[in-house]
Amino acid sequence: MSDLIAASRDLGRVLDEAGAESRQVRDAVRDFVEKVTFATADEIVAMLREVLAEDWMALPPWARNLAYRLACLQRPDDAELLREAAADLLCFGPDWDEQAEELKRRAAELE
Repeated sequence: MSDLIAASRDLGRVLDEAGAESRQVRDAVRDFVEKVTFATADEIVAMLREVLAEDWMALPPWARNLAYRLACLQRPDDAELLREAAADLLCFGPDWDEQAEELKRRAAELE
């Protein structure tokens, strides 16, 4: 199991079990951010697909947004990934609808 997948699972577990101000939460968030920051797009996409298939709400929206953003920055010409990221953004309210529509537009242009 990759370090990123382990950090993602740990983040979800800790957020479920601990209060938002606990040291465990801060450590899990720091570990996740560090690992996702330096992960390849392949590692990020694999982590998202595996962790979210196990529990669709395992990662908070900010962690999902960060992961998809970093993967899309590494693969700006991957229409499938852009659409996947857009679909995920649309699941969490209107705040990111504009960004999701831009990702869908870019994906359509690529094809």
